[in-house]
Amino acid sequence: MKQLVLAAVLAGFALTASAAPAKRAQQKLEREFSARNAELAKVEKQGRDLQTELERENVTMPEATRRDKERQLADISRDFQRRQREIREDLNLRRNEELAAVQERATRVINQIAEQEKFDLIIQEAVFASGRIDITEKVIRALADK
Repeated sequence: MKQLVLAAVLAGFALTASAAPAKRAQQKLEREFSARNAELAKVEKQGRDLQTELERENVTMPEATRRDKERQLADISRDFQRRQREIREDLNLRRNEELAAVQERATRVINQIAEQEKFDLIIQEAVFASGRIDITEKVIRALADK
């Protein structure tokens, strides 16, 4: 009777922020969203500057000018919140896409290891795996090489 060859991968560890593919994905997202975040910061500064001006010159500012500036501030605030929400939604969508790509690469690597080392069964997300069958580090190293 042939003995069953088992392995376990704690995939959650393999896909954490400390794993090389996850770090690369995070860096890619930071580059991708840097221009939009800079633009958002600019709008935020514009609103803070206008708020400061209103607070500083509130007493000496003509009523019509004050109302115009308050309306501008409200418009800037709405624009900021809309852009912030759009960026957050887009970032979450892209993060999910990148995570799915990392998970897909991890699955391919696990399958390659299974074929190369002739495993009959590899279990992901085991509650416990002894060091004899835990191949998580091997998967992380293989992912880092890609």
